Amino acid sequence: MASELRSGFTTGSCAAAAAKAAAYMLLSGEIKEDITIITPKGSSFDAKIIDIHRGKSHVSCAVRKDGGDDPDVTTGALIYADVSLTEGSTSGSTERVIIDGGDGVGRVTRPGLDQPVGAAAINSVPRAMIKNEVEDAAEECGYEGSLKVIISVPGGEEIASHTFNPRLGIEGGISIIGTSGVVEPMSEKALLDTIRVELSQKKAEGNSIAFVSPGNYGLDFMKESYGMDLDMSVKCSNFIGLTVDMVKDLGYEGMLLTGHAGKLVKVAGGIMNTHSRESDSRMEIISAAAAREGADTKTILGILDSLTTEEAFRGLRESSEKHDPGLMDRTAKRLMDSILANLNRRAGGSLAIECIMYTKENGLIAASAGARDMIERNREIWNDQ
Repeated sequence: MASELRSGFTTGSCAAAAAKAAAYMLLSGEIKEDITIITPKGSSFDAKIIDIHRGKSHVSCAVRKDGGDDPDVTTGALIYADVSLTEGSTSGSTERVIIDGGDGVGRVTRPGLDQPVGAAAINSVPRAMIKNEVEDAAEECGYEGSLKVIISVPGGEEIASHTFNPRLGIEGGISIIGTSGVVEPMSEKALLDTIRVELSQKKAEGNSIAFVSPGNYGLDFMKESYGMDLDMSVKCSNFIGLTVDMVKDLGYEGMLLTGHAGKLVKVAGGIMNTHSRESDSRMEIISAAAAREGADTKTILGILDSLTTEEAFRGLRESSEKHDPGLMDRTAKRLMDSILANLNRRAGGSLAIECIMYTKENGLIAASAGARDMIERNREIWNDQ
C-alpha cells in the first residue's frame, strides 16, 4: 500500500514562527532555538529557529520552509523575520505590530490581488498570523509598545521566476501565503487557487470578458491568429468546468474559450475535467459526430483507430478531399455546437460563451458564431492595457 503523503507548512507559517521567535528574543534577551505556533487549521508547527542575529534594538532569525511532499518551489528557502523596536512606541499605539516585506518578498504592482498595489506580497492570513504571534510574545514578555517586523527571503526573486508571480504582477520576490498554515500535498488545489486569483485580477482590472485556454498552445494560437496580449488570458489547464463556475461567480459578462481539439472534443461529450486520468472518449465523440454528418464506415473506423485527435482530423480531411467535400467542416461544426451547449448548460445561461477550436495541422477548424466579434470588441481593451 502506498504511504501517505507528508504535509508541510506554508511560507506564512514559517514567517509567523520566525517573527514570534525574534520578538521573544528581542524582548526577553534569551536565545530561542525552537518555537511552536498554532496554524489556522489548528495544528501545531514546531519550528527550528536558525541563523540568529541579535542586536540592541532588533533581532533576526530564520525558519527553513518545508513543503512536505507537495511539489513546492519554495521548499528549502529560508524565511527570515527581523523584529525591531519602533521609535517612540507607546502603549497607546494603534498599530502594535507593523509588518512589511524585505529582500526576496515581492511587491504588488497590479490590482485584484489579496494586498493593495504597492504593498508587500504578504497575504492577509499570514499577516494576521504574524501579528498574533508577535503580540503573544510581547504579552509574555510584558511589553506594551510597538514592534516592526520585516519578512525577507534570500534568493526569493529567483524562486519567484518559477512561479506565477511575474504573470500576476508581483515583482521582486515570492509571496508569503497560506490560508490554513499547512501545505497539503494537493497540486490541483494550488492550481485552482491560481486560476481563481488570475480571473479575479483580470476582473479587478476592468475586464468583462474572461479569455481562457487550457494551455500554452491555446494562448499562442490566440496571439498568432488574433494578436491577443497573452497577459489578458488565463490558463485553466484541465479544469474547464470549474473555470466556467469561477467566471460565473466572479460576475463576468462572458467567456471565450480557445483550445486544441484534443481538449475541447471532450467538452463536446460533456466532460468538464479533461485530464486523461478522468476520461478519454475523444475518438468515440469525433466518430459519432462524423457519422451524424454522413461519414462512411471506413472513415469512422479510421477515426476510432486513431491514436490522437490530430490523426483523427487528418483522416476527416482526407475523406473530405477525396469523397465527401465539407465533411470535416460539418463534423467540426457539430462538435462546436455540442461544446457550446455543454458550456452554456454548465453556466446556467448566465454567461455569453464563445469558443474557438484548432489543431496544429489544420489551424482553426471551428469557431462559434460570436467568437470573432467578441475578440474585436475587446481588442481596444488589450491595446489599452
